[in-house]
Amino acid sequence: MSPIIIAFLSLSLSVLPPSSADKFTAYDALQTFNFPVGLLPKGALGYDLDEKTGKFTAYLNETCSFSLEGSYDLKYQSKITGYISRNNLRNLNGISVKVLFLWLNIVEVTRVDDEIDFSVGIASASFPINNFDQCPQCGCGLDCDTVHVRKMKSNAFVSSL
Repeated sequence: MSPIIIAFLSLSLSVLPPSSADKFTAYDALQTFNFPVGLLPKGALGYDLDEKTGKFTAYLNETCSFSLEGSYDLKYQSKITGYISRNNLRNLNGISVKVLFLWLNIVEVTRVDDEIDFSVGIASASFPINNFDQCPQCGCGLDCDTVHVRKMKSNAFVSSL
């Protein structure tokens, strides 16, 4: 196991933002487990990780919501929990997506090659990983300036049954 991973697994960071560049952030943790930073919006304050079980908690400064291309409304609670392992986030709590008229909890995120799969239990959607190179911003998502408009390529939510 690499020294960086050993150091990461031995740390349990507080809720407060890191005070120096040598501490891992929630975004660094995502990358350690092979996920892109754009799965979390800007403003993650910190995280806790149980190195034995993979149970984590990520903290945002407030509840955060935004729309991606006007197609997907997302809402992040100020506290997000779940279990993380390489290429898999499971038993998630604190992230929801609006599908038609219903808000559904995203319960699992899986990376398969260059695709990210989001599951709400009964349905899932896949997106190219490069859609998550940038962190969305609360309120405006990825379209915060009027000049920059990025289209998310997707396979619409489809039944997983």
